[in-house]
Amino acid sequence: MTASVASFSGVVPSLAQVGDLGPPRSEIGVGALMPWAGKLYVMNYNSHKAHSGGGVSLRRISADLTMEVVPETLGVDGTYTNRFVHYATNQLVIGPHVVDAHHQIRTVPELQPLRVCGTTWHLTDPDTLVYVLCMEGEVFELNMRSLECRQVFNLQEVLGTQGEGQVHFKDCYCCFGRLVVCSNEYHEPDWAGRQSQGRLAEFDGQNWTILEQKPFTGLGGRHHFGGTIFATGWDRASALLKVFTHADKTWRTYRLPKASHTFDHKWATEWPRIRETEHERFLMDHHGMFYELSPWAYGNRIWGVRPISTHLWVHGDFCSWRGMLVLGADNASPSGGESPTTAEPQSGLFFGKTDDLWQFGKPKGWGGPWWKNQVQAGVPSDPYLMTGFEHKCLHVSLDSDQPVKVMVEVDFLGCGEWRRYAVLAVDGGGYANHVFPTGFSAHWVRVTAEADCVASAQFVYT
Repeated sequence: MTASVASFSGVVPSLAQVGDLGPPRSEIGVGALMPWAGKLYVMNYNSHKAHSGGGVSLRRISADLTMEVVPETLGVDGTYTNRFVHYATNQLVIGPHVVDAHHQIRTVPELQPLRVCGTTWHLTDPDTLVYVLCMEGEVFELNMRSLECRQVFNLQEVLGTQGEGQVHFKDCYCCFGRLVVCSNEYHEPDWAGRQSQGRLAEFDGQNWTILEQKPFTGLGGRHHFGGTIFATGWDRASALLKVFTHADKTWRTYRLPKASHTFDHKWATEWPRIRETEHERFLMDHHGMFYELSPWAYGNRIWGVRPISTHLWVHGDFCSWRGMLVLGADNASPSGGESPTTAEPQSGLFFGKTDDLWQFGKPKGWGGPWWKNQVQAGVPSDPYLMTGFEHKCLHVSLDSDQPVKVMVEVDFLGCGEWRRYAVLAVDGGGYANHVFPTGFSAHWVRVTAEADCVASAQFVYT
């Protein structure tokens, strides 16, 4: 930091994003961070469509850590959380704005009133067009040369969801001949199993396919470099990591712990990301925990998913800039007066190094492959992450009249080779647990029941 800039635990108060008190009193979170042409662009957002609270705009930080409001964007406020560099035209798309290499900015009028949440390559004309996704399910084709913008899909209709204001679409990603989108609808009816409004879906240029009817928040990959697409979501049993491997054209499901149940709602997740923050390495923020993630999948299996730390921050975005890791938060939301003890709309920026993340909370969490699932005999569960946690125990319960044996297997190599670890005998309608030796670890663990039953299997890591 320069001598004139104060910072506290990496947070620089002078760079806080601060919104107007209103009315209406909204929030101001950091929706997108993007280094571009020597500057750091900060796209902040309020909670609803345009004109729901002032003080929101695109901001630009210089190398001396001074910040300016980008004058061309004054009065353009809304929920904007997208960032994308279109290399064929050497332009940045951030919010409804297009920025060239000389920091000249044009705003796309069709996008300005919408809640823009994703931008990605086009399936058939990537040198000219990009896809732009908005939170209410609108998908546009944007011409990066002329800025002509036309809507091509209404995903609420295409994917059979409840409509504007109900289901929030969150991200999009295009590679390997497919456009992937996700939405994160989840509250009491979804938890209780009365509805399944979340979506992970893909478009192959002809047809849409729904991959999951569960809440998903983040999509990412390193285009053709790693041969993978990643999608992060959750259900009531655990956090989810879906991985597409191009070599065999297959999606696989992996399960991860939840570091906190405070992320178990569509409004509480905001935009957890998968970003490249060190050279050819990913940092994944998922359900209150940071992970290392490799873009490669050897043998069509992902390797090296490693928990780093837990945290309480709600992050909209993070990036590497001038050798620093920059985290953008959503710190305070007065929610139109519904939170009377919350201060003015404001959110901070953290400047540090990637290694600083190891000083955050120790990795811990809970979850598992089953939560009152209808389990089929002999069918293994999804793999559940085991590495990187010190103390581990497994809880198993049955809704069954007969005793059932449950086999526990571990994949200690991490490549999909499973070895039997233990067999738990669970009484009908009963419960069993197993405490693993301190420090015991494998990359993945899974469970299999010997008979059909309704079962729960949850791991607690402390």
